[in-house]
Amino acid sequence: MGEREIIVAGGAGRLDVIATPIGNIGDLSPRAIASLTAADLVLAEDTRRTATLLGACGVSRPLLSLHDHNEAGRVEALLGRLRQGAVLALVSDAGTPLLSDPGFVLVRAVAAAGFEVRSIPGPSAVTAALAVAALPTDRFVFEGFLPARPGERAAALARLAQEPRTLVLFEAPHRIAETLQQLAVAFGDGRAAVVARELTKLHESLYRGTLAELARQAAQDADMTRGEITLVIAGAPEVAGGDAALLARALPLLLKSLPPARAAAIAAQLSGVARPLAYEQAMQLARQGGARDIGAEQP
Repeated sequence: MGEREIIVAGGAGRLDVIATPIGNIGDLSPRAIASLTAADLVLAEDTRRTATLLGACGVSRPLLSLHDHNEAGRVEALLGRLRQGAVLALVSDAGTPLLSDPGFVLVRAVAAAGFEVRSIPGPSAVTAALAVAALPTDRFVFEGFLPARPGERAAALARLAQEPRTLVLFEAPHRIAETLQQLAVAFGDGRAAVVARELTKLHESLYRGTLAELARQAAQDADMTRGEITLVIAGAPEVAGGDAALLARALPLLLKSLPPARAAAIAAQLSGVARPLAYEQAMQLARQGGARDIGAEQP
């Protein structure tokens, strides 16, 4: 009594979530081709790009656009197709759908309605970059694209500065030089990182170094600011004798109304992190513009 009944759409349609190449068409798996061939309808972020991919594989299927601007409005009609027994295939322009690409709203709705959702795994810029970055992969966090608005971006960088896991980001080529400079300020000049450009494509390139070194190179090397870019950054060193995550959360909040020295003192007391380390991080955040006047501060 009182429990919601769960209705499973037995024997009805299915949604296949299919990974497609991030550059090299040879990476499209035979299973992905079979799934696309069997689909009654292929849902594509850009139907023109997907039509080109299908044509290269000798596949011809009906296509329907599904992107950030129309996804929510298409869900009910697509659920109707599934109720009629249709098999739908979801692809993005490149890589695995839902990873900084559309599809989450649809997949959530399809799963909630009780239809089968099947994964057809394959290429992903996230795992491809991690595999060659030579940075720890046992624990990592994917953040997609950083916010574009300066205030939101500064807050995100402050939050991520003390993340101990390897960090994976996407970035637009015209912003990569500025982003590397911002990361060097927020994370420290010496943090190891890799810029993976045009993965699996003809001009695939890997740039290794510290954030400061990569920022300087991006400012001078035009090739580094072209194409699809995945950025892999080493995690923050573990801080002994304190809660680094609590420190990272507390400092940006305290700096909104306190000078760095005072904010660091309070944050150090709350987190148990040594006060000099807390002050160093507070000054890094302050240099990003997140604090009051810092000119005459002393820890």
